[in-house]
Amino acid sequence: MRILVSDVINLPQDNSKEAPEGRVDIGIEDGRISFIREHAPDEDQAACSPETWDQVIEGRGRLALPGLVNAHTHLGMTLLRGYGDDLPLMVWLQEKMWPIEDQLTAEDVYWASLLAIGEMLRGGVTTCGDMYFHMEATARAVAEAGIRASLSRGVQGVSGSGLRGLDEAVRFCREWEAGADGRITTMLGPHAPFTCPPEFLHKVVDWAGYLDVPIHIHVAETVAEVSQIRQDYGMTPLEMLGANGVLDLPVMAVHCVHMQETDFKLAADKDVRIVHCPSSNMKLGSGIMPLPEMLAEELAIGLGTDSAASNNKLDLWEEMRLASLIHKATAQDATVVPASAALEMATFGGAKALFLEGVGRLLPGWVGDLILVDMEGLHWQPLSNPQASAVYSGQRTDVSLVMVDGRIVYEEGELLTIDEDRVRYHVHKSAARLGL
Repeated sequence: MRILVSDVINLPQDNSKEAPEGRVDIGIEDGRISFIREHAPDEDQAACSPETWDQVIEGRGRLALPGLVNAHTHLGMTLLRGYGDDLPLMVWLQEKMWPIEDQLTAEDVYWASLLAIGEMLRGGVTTCGDMYFHMEATARAVAEAGIRASLSRGVQGVSGSGLRGLDEAVRFCREWEAGADGRITTMLGPHAPFTCPPEFLHKVVDWAGYLDVPIHIHVAETVAEVSQIRQDYGMTPLEMLGANGVLDLPVMAVHCVHMQETDFKLAADKDVRIVHCPSSNMKLGSGIMPLPEMLAEELAIGLGTDSAASNNKLDLWEEMRLASLIHKATAQDATVVPASAALEMATFGGAKALFLEGVGRLLPGWVGDLILVDMEGLHWQPLSNPQASAVYSGQRTDVSLVMVDGRIVYEEGELLTIDEDRVRYHVHKSAARLGL
């Protein structure tokens, strides 16, 4: 399939000379960007003719961005949106989430995953990093809906799935790595240091090394977690992972709200990838991650929504804006986390956190994951700085086209791979059975 996206606005790509900025044409062939060139003048449209391309998309001056990357979420928990609001994390988990999750079936998770994927695609998210159970059901939803995803079967060493879950996680990685025409990659997902004691982590490390997959784990999310790990092991959560061999493998650490200065250095030394989830961390009262200090260490940092049960939206536009504004406020410094850094975290930073290659930028040879954004709304005017406006003014309803792997999956208000009415029906049916 050869697609030409004609006359769109391209932002600077990290000082790259491979792609011009301003008004450009983007060629996509066999799922990858073949070229980005200055927009052809009106008097020379031969290169844009339907005879040359299978499809020509008239950009009409819309903003072209790499597809957004939601680096951490729990798609199956979308069914639990609004259940257990306004509770601190451990109460929320132990009294609300874990009991009702025991009642979820694979069918529930499948429809909840489709619901989440539809919401994300509508908002321009083309890649997500997911951790949950019944992961085969989520993988089916990912394959059908056309999104790109890094999937982890979440496991716990105590009060959870234990070795049975780890066996399921290993089997899932074997069966689904490079699935859905390469759009699915896999990780192992030990839940957190406080639910995965050393002997269990050693088993995870052994399997991750054998399977050659990264590890996706929650780290230092709350003060209570940090205190518990300090009491049990005499170190920080990240140090505890390092002491048990976890950091000798590729690791994506999520939340990292209460990391210490020594943790920043350890993360940098071990190339730990970080995911910042500002909305979820604030809603659960967990705190605010020390993002400026982590950026100063040049850590790879992406953005995540966490689940719709703790957010309650899967909206990367809101995470971008918050990731910039809350740190300006806490630092009392308007220069920290500029718009360019927030946009980078929502695209390339997220892809890097997920250990994905060729994802997160619009460059020749990279995957054809792109979105077109309408900048004609009054909230964009006057349009003096499209990059800053994307972060501070943009919103998910401005997204008018979404392409993943060179395939259009959303256009002008319509999801092309998901039957929304069918998803609503089954989600409501599941919710009624669970008494939600």
